[in-house]
Amino acid sequence: MLSNGTSRKVAIVGYNRIPFAKNNTNYVTASNQDMMTAALNGLIDRYRLQGQLMGEVAGGAVIKHSWNLNLMRECVMGTALDQNTPACDLQQACNTGIEAAIYIANKIALGQIESGIAGGVDSASDVPLILGEKLRRILLAARRAKTFGERFRQFAKIRFNDLKPVAPVNMEPRTGLSMGGHTEITAKYYGISREAQDEFALSSHQKLAKGYDAGFFDDMLTPYLGLKQDNVMRRDTSLEKLAKLKPAFDKVNGTLTAGNSTPLTDGASCVLLASEEWANAHGLPVLAYITFAEVAAIEYVQNKQNLLLSPVFAAERMLRKANLKLQDFDLYEIHEAFAAQVLALLKIWETPELMKQFGYNEALGAIDKTKLNIYGSSLAAGHPFAATGGRIIANMAKLLHQRGSGRGFISVCAAGGQGATLIMEK
Repeated sequence: MLSNGTSRKVAIVGYNRIPFAKNNTNYVTASNQDMMTAALNGLIDRYRLQGQLMGEVAGGAVIKHSWNLNLMRECVMGTALDQNTPACDLQQACNTGIEAAIYIANKIALGQIESGIAGGVDSASDVPLILGEKLRRILLAARRAKTFGERFRQFAKIRFNDLKPVAPVNMEPRTGLSMGGHTEITAKYYGISREAQDEFALSSHQKLAKGYDAGFFDDMLTPYLGLKQDNVMRRDTSLEKLAKLKPAFDKVNGTLTAGNSTPLTDGASCVLLASEEWANAHGLPVLAYITFAEVAAIEYVQNKQNLLLSPVFAAERMLRKANLKLQDFDLYEIHEAFAAQVLALLKIWETPELMKQFGYNEALGAIDKTKLNIYGSSLAAGHPFAATGGRIIANMAKLLHQRGSGRGFISVCAAGGQGATLIMEK
């Protein structure tokens, strides 16, 4: 609980991101630091933060080079913020942006800082390459060598095949399965059809395009490296086109495809959080407040269908603490890692028998799906892992501000069987 009567209210007063790009396209030459700095500079320009000493900047990346060890501080030093602004890195897979917002929000609520920025960035194009074990040992032995002859003998052991880097793999170390592989099991276990997944994916693209056409994103993005909109979005897709795509993970009996799964994506996002006093002093309207948050994890090694379903736990615990029902919301933003994951989560929440499998005697119930991801989500926008939380929080904040009042529910799933939920109010 972030706001409980004894702590200060935490306001969201700003947001910015760069358009998200499918990996190996527009941002192929951009590093995490490049993209995060661009997103931060866009935020600074939009809200006239030049020279401001912020309480803290927090965020991170899931895919990092070793030289990114102090990523967020380096990004801050590349901006027009006061250079005395501290920064820290944190990472919880796809939850990173949400966790960064919770971290900054809690410091504001406790009175430790007046303002802060939460962000996240990821490049699926600039992936660290790993040396093979044989080559690594040879190079280490050569480094330990005391003479040129000893060093030469080590280098002479290298064969052409040893120079081939180990291909990066997006998988869970404890199961050897990718997220998609786990979600194939989820789809089969909970009876989520290929047709339902494709319909959900199509809707995401259509809703994102509607948002762009309505100008919703005009003040939310900073153009970057030739992009003004997310290039993952497909205005011309259709059920017929989606139906022609081959399974991406289970090649024989699979229902997950490149069309109903999020693609590897590059991008960065950030949100500006503050106390009401700071917002008023800087002439910034309060877009919305963060009021409750919950982070959870789930066992998924024995129950492989559960990898991305920990929001079942996070939602129930958070709603109980907030004394709210799942239906007590005007808007819902649920991260679309895979269409099957969202559809399975919704099915579990509304089905008593399935909720009992998670240890609950009652279902949370169904939501009004016309209030869900009304301007699309990750299937259409893309999913740069650590940047997704900031995008979702920004969308919800603007939607609530436009309404003038209301309550929003956010859910994000993550690798490692983790997930987070968040409540925002206006």
